[in-house]
Amino acid sequence: MILGKCPFCSDGDIEVRDKEARGKKVKLYACSNAQWVTEDGEFFELSQESKCGFRIWQNSLAKYGKWLSYKEIRELLEKESVEVELFSKKGNKKIEYKKYIVLDREYGVSVLWE
Repeated sequence: MILGKCPFCSDGDIEVRDKEARGKKVKLYACSNAQWVTEDGEFFELSQESKCGFRIWQNSLAKYGKWLSYKEIRELLEKESVEVELFSKKGNKKIEYKKYIVLDREYGVSVLWE
């Protein structure tokens, strides 16, 4: 499934790939010009044939209680930023807040903390 054009190379598309990390199934939203290899199923690195390394892991914001959806990735690729709902805990209290995320060449997405 293609979600949009790669923001960091001229001819790549962002496609959905099924991966497994730490024993859990997770989606990888990656440029079609990126080929990932792994020896142990935990650490992924770019193959030498790759022309682009852009990727966003579906669970990249999991520590904030957020898994990125197809819809959010499409919007992010079109608008370059999207507002998402994040969560954190302070003691026994769950705190909800909204922040914008933006595309990041190295990490896939970054949260704008202001």
